[in-house]
Amino acid sequence: MNKSVKNKIINNARLSDNFLKKYLNSEKKSLLIEPMKFGILGGGKKIRSSIILNTGKIFNIESKKLLNICGAVECIHSYSLIHDDLPCMDNDKVRRGKPATHVKYGESTAVLAGNSLLTLAFEIISDSKFKINDKLKIELFKELASCSGHTGIAGGQELDLKYENKKMSLKKIIDMQKKKNG
Repeated sequence: MNKSVKNKIINNARLSDNFLKKYLNSEKKSLLIEPMKFGILGGGKKIRSSIILNTGKIFNIESKKLLNICGAVECIHSYSLIHDDLPCMDNDKVRRGKPATHVKYGESTAVLAGNSLLTLAFEIISDSKFKINDKLKIELFKELASCSGHTGIAGGQELDLKYENKKMSLKKIIDMQKKKNG
């Protein structure tokens, strides 16, 4: 990867992280805020945010107008990683170079933090400071829900668990990966 592209990805990740940090810091305090921050901040390339921000450049949309969408997508992605790492799923102990959320905070807290990130995605889109028309917000809700639920990330994870240690066709593996990656 050339240095210019890498720097753009790092900058986009920083923009997303700063947005999410500010948003999470403005939330009402709860026991889940720290595990949520742990699961979403401080690591990862935030590739999905880079795709959104770079697509926005094609259509001359300012980055700051897209950060709510980036934040929502990163919340959904991080929820899926937290759940994917759980002992009942892939049982990974490390994520992004640090302990998995369930290792640091416990399994039940990780489940609740992941669930909270998923629902936070919809809160971020519904935020009154996010100035887009209601029709577009509804479309975003629908697409995010579709990509997150049983026909998206959750459905892809279920396929991953069902396909484990089985020989599957390339078509089924690609379908599973498309769903898991939203």
